Amino acid sequence: MNFEWRDGNRIALLENGEDFFPRVFEAIRAAEREVIIETFILFYDKVGQALQEELVAAAKRGVQVDITVDAYGSPDLPRDFVDEMVHAGVRFRYYDPRPLVMGMRTNLFRRLHRKIVVVDARLGFIGGINYSAEHLGDFGPEAKQDYAVEVEGPIVDDIHRFARDAINSPEETHRWWGKRSQKPANNRNPGNAQALLVYRDNDDHRADIEKHYLEMLRNAKREVVIANAYFFPGYRLLREMRNAAQRGVRVVLIVQGEPDMAIVKVGAQMLYNYLVKAGVEIYEYCLRPLHGKVATMDEHWSTVGSSNLDPLSLSLNLECNLIFHDHAFNRELRGRLETLIQNHCEHVDSSKVPKRTYWHLAKTMLVFHFLRHFPAWVGWLPGHTPKIELVSPPVQPELETQDRVDSSIPRYPQR
Repeated sequence: MNFEWRDGNRIALLENGEDFFPRVFEAIRAAEREVIIETFILFYDKVGQALQEELVAAAKRGVQVDITVDAYGSPDLPRDFVDEMVHAGVRFRYYDPRPLVMGMRTNLFRRLHRKIVVVDARLGFIGGINYSAEHLGDFGPEAKQDYAVEVEGPIVDDIHRFARDAINSPEETHRWWGKRSQKPANNRNPGNAQALLVYRDNDDHRADIEKHYLEMLRNAKREVVIANAYFFPGYRLLREMRNAAQRGVRVVLIVQGEPDMAIVKVGAQMLYNYLVKAGVEIYEYCLRPLHGKVATMDEHWSTVGSSNLDPLSLSLNLECNLIFHDHAFNRELRGRLETLIQNHCEHVDSSKVPKRTYWHLAKTMLVFHFLRHFPAWVGWLPGHTPKIELVSPPVQPELETQDRVDSSIPRYPQR
């Protein structure tokens, strides 16, 4: 499925759960015909319960509600939590539910990492925010900094078609040969209020998001700002960042300074020497964990979505971004990122990069090349085709009481 640039859209930036959740819940309350949601994480907390209440209410008034959650990202949903939605008429799906092996999850790779909401094929939301209290400021020091967008207009037709197709044709063919990706859609008449849906899968669109980043870096004339939570891209993207900086473009990279996983910062730091030496400005966001996946270029290009710049997102996971040509949106997103830099970031200058010892060089080369080839190696492992499976209502409702006793165990559908 290929998409083209769409003109005439309304685009609104949503920062963190404080912006995102009220708008999504309001849209669901106003839904008349259909609600489609895809998410990596749905937790049983105050945000997850609030979403459940809105979906149950919508289904009871006759709205067709479809929600798909990743079984790896959302492994511990109580049975009665899911059953209440299913009883109300919500069509609840797990992406790739698989049994535990010796108490361990085995569905580690090729995750459904997209975050999509479509309401009545009229209103769309895409970004990096999951349904979890971690995305609210009152969660504490571990609350995540993140972004999403709300869109209305012709682009929603594409989002709706994409989300509906994922439900109707859920299986990936899991091919590791053939064309690597489609050529990025060219915007022959750049203007304002333009949007493009771009995604990656494990079929014919395996590098589409990465290719748009590469094209953006090659076309940049004045400034590029990339804020990415999990930053460890391949050599091609690093090279284009270096090339842009060396031809005079201001290239700014914002990464985690207070990461949610220690390995994230270790991996990014291995690239500091290469980037700083080329003139790339690196800032570590230190207020709380950064979870955003956004970028701006010059005065018009921007992207917001679910894709990190690491081996999992660029080579294995199912991801989805929106790309915009819009001066006002670019200015707003860039302003938000500049606020992070000015108030909550530490600049990584040449005095703060790791010393270039033989041990550091050897370690960097080993880890970099391992991660660079890791996705291809995973492709050779014995695997299966991930599936989406619909949760069926309990056959005997009278057993609900017994089920609730052990409600912490997720009830995956039977194969």
